Amino acid sequence: MTDKLTVSVLGTGIMGAAMARNLARAGHTVHVWNRTRAKAEPLATEGVHIADTPAQAVRDSDVVLTMLYDGPAALDAMRQAAPALRPGTAWMQSTTAGVEAIGDLAAFAREHGLVFYDAPVLGTRQPAEAGQLTVLAAGPAEGRDTVMPVFDAVGARTVWAGEDGAAGGATRLKLVANSWVLAVTAAAGEALALAKALDVDPRGFLDLIAGGPLDMGYLHAKSGLVLEDRLTPPQFAVSTAAKDARLIVEAGAGHGVRLDVAEAAAARMERAAAQGHGDEDMAAAYFASFDDTPSA
Repeated sequence: MTDKLTVSVLGTGIMGAAMARNLARAGHTVHVWNRTRAKAEPLATEGVHIADTPAQAVRDSDVVLTMLYDGPAALDAMRQAAPALRPGTAWMQSTTAGVEAIGDLAAFAREHGLVFYDAPVLGTRQPAEAGQLTVLAAGPAEGRDTVMPVFDAVGARTVWAGEDGAAGGATRLKLVANSWVLAVTAAAGEALALAKALDVDPRGFLDLIAGGPLDMGYLHAKSGLVLEDRLTPPQFAVSTAAKDARLIVEAGAGHGVRLDVAEAAAARMERAAAQGHGDEDMAAAYFASFDDTPSA
C-alpha cells in the first residue's frame, strides 16, 4: 500500500485542526468536517478539503480520524458518516472518550466493518502543531501499515497498548497520564494562589525549588501562563480538562478506586469554567482559588 492516504478528520478544534494540517503537509489527501464549519475553513489554505457533513468527509477514505469533545460526540459524528463508510476502513479514534464509551464506539466499528484503533494522543496545542504528539494506540497488528503513516504525520512517538482496540488499553493509559497532568496543574494553581494570599513572590517559590527534586518543567510552563497572563489561546482548555477529570473519576469509581485528587481537580476546573475561564488554558484553574477574580 502507498504511504500517501486519503484521511478524513472529524473535529477540527485545537488538536484536530493541527493534526489535519500536519497530515496535509505530509502529502496525504485530507478531508475534514467540523460541527461549526467556519472553524474548519482556515485549513483550506493548507490544501485541506472542507466537507459539509461527516458522510461527505469520509467518502473514499482509507483512514477516518475522530478528534471530538467526548465519546458521544464521536459516536454521533460516525453515525452521520455511516452511509459513506466503506468496510475495511481504518478508524483512528483519538477523542478522549473514557472507559465507558469505548464499548459503544467499538461496537459501531464492528457493525460497519471498520478496523478500530483506540488511539488517543498525549500533548497539547504546541506539540500538536509541531507534529510531536505521542500517539497511544491499541488495535490489530495486521492493519498497522495503514495507520502508521497517519500516526507518524501527527506524532513523534507511538506507544502500543494492545492489539484489541475494543479493550480500551490506550484510553486507559491516557486516563492514567491525564490524572497526573491534572493533579500537577491543580497543585501549581494552588501554590500560586497561596503565594498571593501570603504575600509571597511566586517567582521566589519557583526559584527555591529550581534544579531540585521538587522541580518540574511543566510547573514553570503552567505558572508562566498565569503570571504572564498568557492563558489564551489555550494549550488545553479548562472546559475540556474538566471533562477529562470527570472521566478519570468515573473510571476509578467503576473499578473500585476513590480518586480524591482527581475529584478535587474536576471541581476546580468546573469552578473556573463557571467563573468564565472555560475557553482559557487549564492553568486558569488558578482562579478557582478565589471568590473574586484577582490579578495574577
